[in-house]
Amino acid sequence: MSSSHRILTDEIIAEIKAYFPHYPTKQAVTLPALHVVNRYLRWVPPEAVVEIAQLLELAPAQVQDTMTFYRFFKQHEPHGLTRMSVCRSLSCALRGGDQILEHLCQKAGIRPGETTPDGTLTIEAAECLGACDFAPCIMVNDQLHKEMTTEKVEKMMEGL
Repeated sequence: MSSSHRILTDEIIAEIKAYFPHYPTKQAVTLPALHVVNRYLRWVPPEAVVEIAQLLELAPAQVQDTMTFYRFFKQHEPHGLTRMSVCRSLSCALRGGDQILEHLCQKAGIRPGETTPDGTLTIEAAECLGACDFAPCIMVNDQLHKEMTTEKVEKMMEGL
């Protein structure tokens, strides 16, 4: 495949290949590869699934199965430059997580799972962020924000 028609850049491919010595098989690199592609592109388009499969010597369906199992990866369009995931586990819901999700969406003018028209912000519900002691929580890109309130959300939104 010529580099002009590839989705995966040389840099992305090199980063994926760097995982090979740390895993028992190439198939075991599927999830890390998806994360690498997602970090660079903010989504995993269908063409990238095919290229990952070729790189890992798998069928595209195997990569697709892994990707859809985790539900973290977008495949139809990139997520925003900033991606906010509001936890909706029982602990977070009991402490106001649903209201925070609603407040964030209202401020941004979008519904959960959507991205602002300018592509800067995606707001989505998350099943559990694993920080129940600090509910309600929001993951902003790779940073966890604990014990959130609408006031803290207001300050966070100003920073964006």
